Amino acid sequence: MNYELLKTLKILIVEDEKRLAQLLRDAISEYFFSVIIAKDGNEGLKKFKSFKPDIIITDIMMPLCDGLDMTIKIKKLDENIPIIVLSAHSDKEKLLKAIDIGISKYFIKPFDPEEVIAHINKIAPTLNKKRQVQLKEDFIFDNNSMSLYKNAVLITLTKREKEFIHLLIKLKNKIVDSEYIKENLWNEEVNDERLRTFIKRLRIKTSKDIIENISGQGYLISVLDS
Repeated sequence: MNYELLKTLKILIVEDEKRLAQLLRDAISEYFFSVIIAKDGNEGLKKFKSFKPDIIITDIMMPLCDGLDMTIKIKKLDENIPIIVLSAHSDKEKLLKAIDIGISKYFIKPFDPEEVIAHINKIAPTLNKKRQVQLKEDFIFDNNSMSLYKNAVLITLTKREKEFIHLLIKLKNKIVDSEYIKENLWNEEVNDERLRTFIKRLRIKTSKDIIENISGQGYLISVLDS
């Protein structure tokens, strides 16, 4: 068991049964950097965006937004994040759907928390390799600390600027349209001019080439070690 590596990971548990969620958190929290709980898929999506976990553990059957619907939404934001599904059902149709949308592992309740920890330990080395991302012009973005460096020197950025770079990296080498960016970075209506001004200021702090503007389509960031 790589305890040192596990201690760097952030875990999000999405479970509507409060007692079960707390029991699971108590059983695994000592192994990880932090473990938080969301009570349904809608809250899970919100906490995914704010907490930026390394791994998600989710129930399937939940009110408002179930685990599979939440997974589909999260995979659009980060197709590579490992998602572990927990279910009291051995329903073949749900299992096949879960596999189809890209879950990492499927555990049938009741399950042994040690099995969950063992699975996370198995995939942890792969997650660690994704923490630091090489960008153009010797820029490196650390996904864990949400920090940008150039030649080991920290670049001072605002919280929204960090989130913007992180968003583009999650969708690496893909064009991200302006509306999607505005919806994910602001909780208010934002016009195109404000977005352009925001990106212009970020380029002044970094480089005019680190974020590419694809005319009429949106923006992208090129990840060199993808």
